Amino acid sequence: MRVSVAFIAALLLAVLPFEPASAKTEHFRIDPVHTRVAFQVSHAGFSNPIGSFSQAAGEMDFDPDDLAACRVDVRIPIATLDLGDEKWQGKILDATFFDAKKFPEARFVSSHVEKTGDNDYAVDGVLTLHGSSHPLRLQATFNALKRHPLTFRRTIGFSARGTRARSAFGMSAWAPLVGNDVRLLIEVAAAKARSADDPEASAADAADKK
Repeated sequence: MRVSVAFIAALLLAVLPFEPASAKTEHFRIDPVHTRVAFQVSHAGFSNPIGSFSQAAGEMDFDPDDLAACRVDVRIPIATLDLGDEKWQGKILDATFFDAKKFPEARFVSSHVEKTGDNDYAVDGVLTLHGSSHPLRLQATFNALKRHPLTFRRTIGFSARGTRARSAFGMSAWAPLVGNDVRLLIEVAAAKARSADDPEASAADAADKK
């Protein structure tokens, strides 16, 4: 009976220790499929509709024992905006608001991370959007750091929230019909970057070749 390489790799991973107790700084790459940046803003006081951006890309370093080594650098393509209506989307992407052709990307780079609870962190950084850069604090909840059951790769996940005034970035059109305070809702998954001497990477490669 022929046994696949991927099955053997999965079996080996199952009997390996879950993860080392002493943590060192680990490097992760943002998973664009399982990462989403959403926002809410008041619509004339009637509702707080949700828009979202996809295909985020970037990197993350994490070490729970050395927060000074933790960092995140993520880029969001503005043209991936999804509001559920093509006509409305086009208006928000034109020069009235995001001006996506002139400013095709938003970027957040962290500068400081502090622990605020058992699984909670405050992440300070700079958000660059619409040609302007301003401080942004995110309240992040650590969800998990473990091997992904399908890819076998070590994967980390966070949920984050924050609020920022759109007028700070020069997007003040249609006030007060459109609210000024924008609430951010962020879900992030990131897979550990592969290296030649990483046994988990070897197992994941074997699974990819199945």
